[in-house]
Amino acid sequence: WEQVVGEFRALPVAEFAARCGVDEGLLRSAARRIAAADSVAVFEDLGVQMNRHNTLNSWLEKLLWVLTGNFAKPGTQYVPTSLVALIRGDAPNAATKHSPVTGSRIINGLVPCNVIPDEILTDHPARYRAMLVESGNPLHSLADTPRMREALRSLELLVVIDVALTETAREAHYVLPAQSQFEKWEATFFNFDFPHNVFHLRKPVVAAPDGPLPEPEIHARLVEALGVYDSDALAPLHAAAAVGREAFAAAFFEATASNPALAAVAPVVLYRTLGPTLPDGAASAALLWGAAHRCAMSNEASVRRAGFTGEGLGLGESLFEAILAGHHGIEFTLDGWDDVWGRIGTADGRLQVHLPELLDELRGLAADAPITSAEWPLVLSAGERRSFTANTIIRDSSWRKRDADGALRMSAEDAAAVGVADGGVAIITTPRGSAQVLVEISPMMQPGHVSLPNGMGLDQPTADGSPRAGVAPNELTSSADCDWLAGTPWHKSVPARLTAVG
Repeated sequence: WEQVVGEFRALPVAEFAARCGVDEGLLRSAARRIAAADSVAVFEDLGVQMNRHNTLNSWLEKLLWVLTGNFAKPGTQYVPTSLVALIRGDAPNAATKHSPVTGSRIINGLVPCNVIPDEILTDHPARYRAMLVESGNPLHSLADTPRMREALRSLELLVVIDVALTETAREAHYVLPAQSQFEKWEATFFNFDFPHNVFHLRKPVVAAPDGPLPEPEIHARLVEALGVYDSDALAPLHAAAAVGREAFAAAFFEATASNPALAAVAPVVLYRTLGPTLPDGAASAALLWGAAHRCAMSNEASVRRAGFTGEGLGLGESLFEAILAGHHGIEFTLDGWDDVWGRIGTADGRLQVHLPELLDELRGLAADAPITSAEWPLVLSAGERRSFTANTIIRDSSWRKRDADGALRMSAEDAAAVGVADGGVAIITTPRGSAQVLVEISPMMQPGHVSLPNGMGLDQPTADGSPRAGVAPNELTSSADCDWLAGTPWHKSVPARLTAVG
């Protein structure tokens, strides 16, 4: 860490303060206050995560609390228990994997979204030829919609699993309709509380209509149609499940250990064999049986502090029983601060702060060229969260109580320079495209910065799918504009200009 701190001493703080429009004295005062505070906690979000130098930004944000000792003690940063991991962590010191065509880093099992079209639109022998899209809308949500549309249309097979006929679903060869979150067993895995970690398995709120299926049934049918395993291989598991979960556990572990095909689709196997034995038709919750056992084995002390008992598999079973019965949520672990250090996941159990690639990028910041120019005098945030936007979930603009048209927000100074009034109409243009927008003059916007909301420009639920309300932001973004390391799009930093209409 000494070398990292030494790099900061060489930074031109006054110059950087002037660039961001913040008084240097205020910056230095804030830094000293953080360094002297008894506890500091930081929440990072999309403003820095989808902007230029975004991987560097995330690293710098973490250095803010790592170098000041604000980790694993009351009032500071922590790593909570998770019943189910949201991302697939790479093994410590494992060789970095790369995508087959562009050679982009695959981090935590994820291909950078901005390179997907380049992984498709090529004659490379390992190009992506098929895609299964579930509960996602890449034709609207990912950068460079025109290029994404071209890529999806060139696939040999595109299958979409969703509750709505989304923009992506309209391009699919097959659409498999799923039950909505109100019509099926549902759970959320975003538990950020500490030390009390809560999990909630919810029953269906309303009856599902005929036709749509829960996702586990859809996946099970696909796996079976592909012939991934012989259905006879499940017979011993069915028999064991009928006896009880203790017998089932022994049979399941033996079957998946001896049959790699079953192990590869363990969630489907659990759904088909254990699922029918669960109470109240909760077959879709069978996956949580395995999750409860993994949680109990990996976080035994935290699970016991939450009040669960049992030896061996009994601890996981008691946790699973509570999940099934606790329809208003259960506290599944009670963490201690010492537990946090065990969840870092590095080979030596330490937080790694010395990253040479990011240090090189830090040294080059002073030479950064300005984003704006005479041709592109504005910076567009393409996808601002607002009170009545929700990714691509709100498909009927009449549900929005405010800002139904998704206005372009801008400062009074920029509006005067362009010659457009509040409520007026203008054309927003970026290097990738143009769109007509309604203008809202807002005191929240600094000069030079304009913003469009996310989740707009969707096909309306009418017979012809029109008209659209607002602008689809990714009609204006380019897939080439992304972080060099992680491939994250720069949605919050798009060069733009505005022209008044009428």
